[in-house]
Formats: sequence, structure tokens, C-alpha cells
Amino acid sequence: MNDLQTRSEKISNIKKASAIFDEAGEIIQGGGLVAFPTETVYGLGANGLDADACAKIYEAKGRPSDNPLILHVADRAMVNQVAATVTPMAERVLAAFAPGPVTVILPKRDEVPPKVTGGLSTVGIRMPDNDVARALIRAAGVPIAAPSANRSGRPSPTTAAAVLADMGGKIPLILDGGPCRFGVESTIVDCTGERAEILRPGAITREMLAEVLGELAPPPILQADEAPRAPGMKYTHYAPLAPLTLIAASREKNGEAFRAVIREAMAEGKRPGVIVSRALADELSEYVPLELIAVYGDADNLSSMAAHLYECLRSFDDKDADVLFAEAVPEEGLGVAIMNRLKKAAGGRIRFID
Repeated sequence: MNDLQTRSEKISNIKKASAIFDEAGEIIQGGGLVAFPTETVYGLGANGLDADACAKIYEAKGRPSDNPLILHVADRAMVNQVAATVTPMAERVLAAFAPGPVTVILPKRDEVPPKVTGGLSTVGIRMPDNDVARALIRAAGVPIAAPSANRSGRPSPTTAAAVLADMGGKIPLILDGGPCRFGVESTIVDCTGERAEILRPGAITREMLAEVLGELAPPPILQADEAPRAPGMKYTHYAPLAPLTLIAASREKNGEAFRAVIREAMAEGKRPGVIVSRALADELSEYVPLELIAVYGDADNLSSMAAHLYECLRSFDDKDADVLFAEAVPEEGLGVAIMNRLKKAAGGRIRFID
């Protein structure tokens, strides 16, 4: 799958791009792959009812076959095409947050192949809040299975250029809808039990869901031999090429903490890069070359930090940093999703500095 000519098409006006959507829909209907934007990250899409087409997603990404895919639908009616039943809990989530960055786990219909669900009897369903994504689904006329459009384990793409970097030569078409708004994948909510359970945090926070659903189940702990019920639960994800360590310190001690780990790395003959908030970047500019400082936003603006997180992780791919250090954020609200991605990108490496 490495000899295709990959074309990226900029979509500035949905109505004027009808011919491109017709082509993209035909590719999906014919069992091919199309990358497309959502409000979270770019997805790598195939016909979600075609097992052979979905197998191409796993091949293109190098994705473990037991890692489920999410089905993207254009509207509420399409949910019924893939869910055997829509629980009252799921109805409340969809009414409150869809279209939007949320995925509901429901019992699947027989039409959904096991290849999509990793062999599970449930399926993740999401209605993206992105005009290009929904136009593609309508053009294809089927639910579209789509994980993030990157090589498995790498940072997810939030621009068409990032998709091309990972998927060039593997897929025929990328729909370029510009940068993604949220920058972290959707919140995944299991709606099949007595209480809702968040399987992956995202922009729809636990607090937001609790307002709609009441008390939620505690966060799940996946056992080593247990099949993941949703993407992002089991495998190392989002990792940059250089090894990453999170630095967790109080805001008052952040500068001191980073200077210490930077000195330590340089004493070992390593060239460190940092991913930090704007204020901390200013503090570190005398210690780290500017090209090795990635700023993912203001410390008080978690939405901005989330939107630029993967972009910052990817920015070191063509730089000669030997090690990376990233600034941790409080695990509250959207900070839960940011830290979930950073911990996976770091492979669990965190240094707590008092």
C-alpha cells in the first residue's frame, strides 16, 4: 500500500466541492480509504460495513487488529443503522453533545463486521461536528469507520499536512478542511451499563457528562490480557520520535524544575527539547535554542493547549532533539484529556518535582 499517488484537496466551500465529494464517496463505496477532517483530529475513513475495506485501515496504520474502530455517522437516523439498540443514556448524550466530540458505545447490529469492533459485541458511534466530515459520510451513503489518520502509535494529525507525512503513498485522497478545532480525540462513553463509563477522556469532560447523566462509573482499569473496549485504552499512542518525559511541578517551581532536567540532560551529552506553556517558554529561552522550544498555549487556556498538543509533539520530527520534556497540567476538566494523551506519549514517564 505504498505505491499510491496521494492527492490532498483543499475544501474551502462545501457546495463548490461537490465533484470532490462525489469522488471521495466513490472511493469509500469502492472499498478504498479517504482521510478527512473532524473537529477533533483527522480521520482515516473506510466503509464501516465492509470488513475488507476496514482491514485496509489496519494495514495502512500498522494498527493492532484488536483495537476497535469508531463509526462516524452523519445524523441521528444513521445511528440506527449500526446500533442494535440506543439506550436512554445514549439518547441523552447524543441530544446534549452531538454533533460534537463524543462517541457512544452501544450494542452493535449484525451488519457491523467484527473487524470494526475488534470482535466485541459493541460499537463506538460518533457524529462529527464538521461540515466536511458529514458531507463525506453523506456522499458515501454509509457509516464511515475511522481512527486517526496517522501511523499507529504516532501523534494524531490535526492538519492535512500531518496526514500526508504519515499516509503519503498509502491512500489516494486527503480532504483538507484546515486545522482541527479541539485537537484531541473524542470522549468515549460506554452507554451499555447501569452507569455511564468514560473509556477515553476528551473535550466533553466528566463534569459535563455528569450534568446530563448524573453519577458516572469510576474510570476503568484495563488488565494486560483484556481486549480494549475503545481506541486509546491499551496501546502506546501519540509518541514523538524522541523519548518524552513529563515534568510535573507547581507553577511556581516549573522554571526551576525544567532548568534542572535540562542541565541533567546536557551533562549526559543529550540535546533536549521542551513542550511548554508560553510563560515557561520565555523563562527557558536562555537555556534551550528557540527551535527546540514548542509552545502549546497559555497555561490558563487548556483549550488552546489541547488544540496544539499533537502539532507540538510532531514539530520535533525533523529536529535533532535527543530527549523531550513536556509541562504537565492539572488533571481537571479538559486537563484530564491532555494528561491522558501526554502520559501515553511519554509511555508513562513522569517526574514529580516538589
